[in-house]
Amino acid sequence: MMQVLQGAQMLFVAFGALVLVPLLTGLDPNVALFGAGIGTLLFQVVTKRSVPIFLASSFAFIAPIMYGVQTWGIASTMGGLMTAGVVYVLMGVLIKVRGVGFIHKILPPVVVGPVIMVIGLGLAPAAVNMAVGKSGDGGIQLINGDTAIWISAASLITTIAFSVFAKGFFKLMPIMAGVVVGYCVSLGFGVVDFTPVVQASWLAMPNFTFPEFNINAILFMIPVAIAPAVEHVGDILAISNVTGKDYLKKPGLHRTIAGDGIATIAASMFGAPPNTTYSEVTGAVMLTKAFNPIIMTWAAITAIVLAFVGKLGAILQTIPVPVMGGIMILLFGSIATVGLNTLIKNQVDLHKARNLVIVAVTLVFGIGGMAFGIGEFSLQGISLCGIVAIVLNLILPDDLGESHVVDNAQMEDTQNN
Repeated sequence: MMQVLQGAQMLFVAFGALVLVPLLTGLDPNVALFGAGIGTLLFQVVTKRSVPIFLASSFAFIAPIMYGVQTWGIASTMGGLMTAGVVYVLMGVLIKVRGVGFIHKILPPVVVGPVIMVIGLGLAPAAVNMAVGKSGDGGIQLINGDTAIWISAASLITTIAFSVFAKGFFKLMPIMAGVVVGYCVSLGFGVVDFTPVVQASWLAMPNFTFPEFNINAILFMIPVAIAPAVEHVGDILAISNVTGKDYLKKPGLHRTIAGDGIATIAASMFGAPPNTTYSEVTGAVMLTKAFNPIIMTWAAITAIVLAFVGKLGAILQTIPVPVMGGIMILLFGSIATVGLNTLIKNQVDLHKARNLVIVAVTLVFGIGGMAFGIGEFSLQGISLCGIVAIVLNLILPDDLGESHVVDNAQMEDTQNN
């Protein structure tokens, strides 16, 4: 019984972030709960239930899913996401055959850093639009601008306060706290419409959407898998540090990343966002010392059960746009900062011409919305900048621009002498 309650507690920690992704991207939150539950159980099968971790909606895919749903519809977007899951599994196979080294060769910090920054900064306009009461694309004013600012400020300030000042368990739930306070302020302003909740039944089948395969959606999604794959390595290192076990060796990174991939494939078969290992849950494991992976099994079962509660999904869908907008300002800024920190922590020297070229081109292509197309096929946004960053890193010589630095140093020595 204790393990069941601990499992429900783990789901509660991840809940705010888990449902945020479907609510922002137009997917069904109940399906996301179902996908997270099924994904976690499959991850446990692949990793022989040895890692105490819960899988849920990946933030890195928010912008691509938003774009995909608007451009090709939910079904084709799911087909693209399923292929991204296949890429994870193939990465797992390559890691098994070649070792981890090749990932660092193809995806060094100079590639990963700017791609993660683009994921955060590319979403900045959507966050601001929603904070002022507009739809994500800024086309429709959904809530009066003055009212929206008050609501989004309340959710943003609460999220910041919990991130910075909260202690213990509460520190793990800044998104949940922001949603609750923003929702309460929205109720005060009378902008919440409860009609969907009244109409929804208590028990209902989640609104499953099965994938269709569209070559444009597939080619658009595949490169997006880069950032979460690298983030996965960081998450597995983090949970290893917390529990004192080396999960990179046992069950092995090849199994954990393949587990992520199989979980993502399964989630996209039903219309749920891709699954990734959750750092909030890692924090909760550290705090509660809940090292037993069976607890995560119960968290997954709880998520699957809640997926069939129709009224829960309806309540989540009544959350007004500015509540999300306020939280997104911090969330997407944080994602961009993770990218920046990747460059700083790994001491990427931006005085080197090759590094400067890779970072500069990646940022402008990604944030500026550069698109490249031949006929029906087109690449843009994160996908395009991810491919460009990888290609530039592979083709630019390591010593590019270094001769100038040497020349300058020699000139200075000569002048000093």
